[in-house]
Amino acid sequence: MYILNSMMHHLLLFSIIIAIAAPLAGSVPTEARGHNPKQVYKTTDKFPLANPGNIPAHDPNIILHNENYYLFKGGINIPIFKSANISGPWEKLGTVLAGDSVIHKGNRSRPWAPTTIEKNGTFYCYYTLSAKGSRNSAIGVATTTALDGSPWTDHGAVINTGQGPGSRKWPYTITNAIDASVIVDQDSGQFYLNYGSFWHDIWQLPLADNLLSVKDATGPGAVQLTFMPDAKTKPEEGVWMSFRDGFYYVWFSHGNCCNFQKGFPKRGKEYSIRVGRSKNVRGPFEDKKGKSLVEGGGTVVCGSNHGVVYAPGGLGILDGKNDSMPDILYYHYLNTSIGFGHKQAQLGWNYLDYEDGWPVPFAGQDPTANVAFVHGPPSWGYIAIIFGMQTFMMMWL
Repeated sequence: MYILNSMMHHLLLFSIIIAIAAPLAGSVPTEARGHNPKQVYKTTDKFPLANPGNIPAHDPNIILHNENYYLFKGGINIPIFKSANISGPWEKLGTVLAGDSVIHKGNRSRPWAPTTIEKNGTFYCYYTLSAKGSRNSAIGVATTTALDGSPWTDHGAVINTGQGPGSRKWPYTITNAIDASVIVDQDSGQFYLNYGSFWHDIWQLPLADNLLSVKDATGPGAVQLTFMPDAKTKPEEGVWMSFRDGFYYVWFSHGNCCNFQKGFPKRGKEYSIRVGRSKNVRGPFEDKKGKSLVEGGGTVVCGSNHGVVYAPGGLGILDGKNDSMPDILYYHYLNTSIGFGHKQAQLGWNYLDYEDGWPVPFAGQDPTANVAFVHGPPSWGYIAIIFGMQTFMMMWL
């Protein structure tokens, strides 16, 4: 009788857990109720839900070094975090800059969009200084020889637009020096700086061997990677370039980025992640339909989905080394159950498959993770429920 009563008690608890969890998983997010979901949130399942990185981040940058993930993100002095798993937990290590940037522009204390690479034992962190709606911008760079505790040296500006040294040289006269990323030519070993946003969209320049300046200040050797010639507003930014199986892929964010608390763009005009490819690191690049990226092309790889993920962008690619593991697409997005403020952006990620050479995100999760999320990035309440169910099952068995 005791065993029967105990089983009945556990079954009752299990039913309560399911009753609580089901509406949480399937309900319309609280934040969405004050807006028009038909206008704002795409319910498409064409794109997979974001696997949660479990950390707020805007324009995240992640590198894998010595079997640990290092996360750099926009914020005071460029915060650095470390984790053994891309889904966290994340430990804060410190910051790239010890104080304000040595560049006297814009957000000196809160640089944007960091990108860190490693070359011959030295780490280079490229960062953005600017202001919203301004082309008076700069891409700076800082270096260190160790990620865990070693101080960084701020070398100042690599390029300037609007004002500052070199800013009157084409294409700095028409472009916006933000959102840097770096790619190396697989054949020549030449490093290239990719950058740009709005105005004349995204460009590429060869870097000097020390990676602290452009290769030729008098003739930068620039090529344009993306452009929207027929659009009054040209919302393309956040460029990333990757290489796989003979193709260079240009990834970028297209659309309206952030700060949606007071209203939303028309549905589909928010951030989405797009891509094109070329056999040559300098292009020209085309999308899946063969349209040139400088003619407004770009294949949409990830967009708002399931009423949970809104405006994904600010992306990067972690190289899976081809056969050893899949590539990882990571990005920030707004979880509609959390909010739409700039500081509420969340880290998300997906593995990539390649179909006929074109990248396709899929819903696979980190095999080392202990929690499986069925309905996308949950709140801590979801996690507590799932762990409670796991604990209950262990007790019952």
